[in-house]
Amino acid sequence: MSSPLVNLESSLEKFIENVRQIGIIVGDFQPQGQTVLNQKINQMVTLMQEIDKSKSHIQDIQVPLEVFDYIDQGRNPQFFTKDCMEKALAKNEQVKGKIDIYRRFKALLLVELSKIFPNEMAKYRAIRGDERPSS
Repeated sequence: MSSPLVNLESSLEKFIENVRQIGIIVGDFQPQGQTVLNQKINQMVTLMQEIDKSKSHIQDIQVPLEVFDYIDQGRNPQFFTKDCMEKALAKNEQVKGKIDIYRRFKALLLVELSKIFPNEMAKYRAIRGDERPSS
């Protein structure tokens, strides 16, 4: 037995294909195609009913609103995750750079403070349990 998400995906794919076919039929409408058009419209209604029935089985699914922006812009929603990962990696590199800079600043600050306030810095290092000789 397939999962509700697989059923929904299948129904959506069938619906999209059906709408595409209706677009082709309507775009080059011939009177003899009326029967086929009526069948496609009935299929579309049936598929919409299937999609509506499946909503009770997948209520706990949350989709970020940005995914709908991707769809509205004609972009593939599957690229949303890829773009999020790329943004996260870029932000991670930026934060890592900041951390490295602060560590270097701290080390330089400790060296300079040790030169100016050797006694106070010795007490500070003793309190912190970092009793290294100053450079």
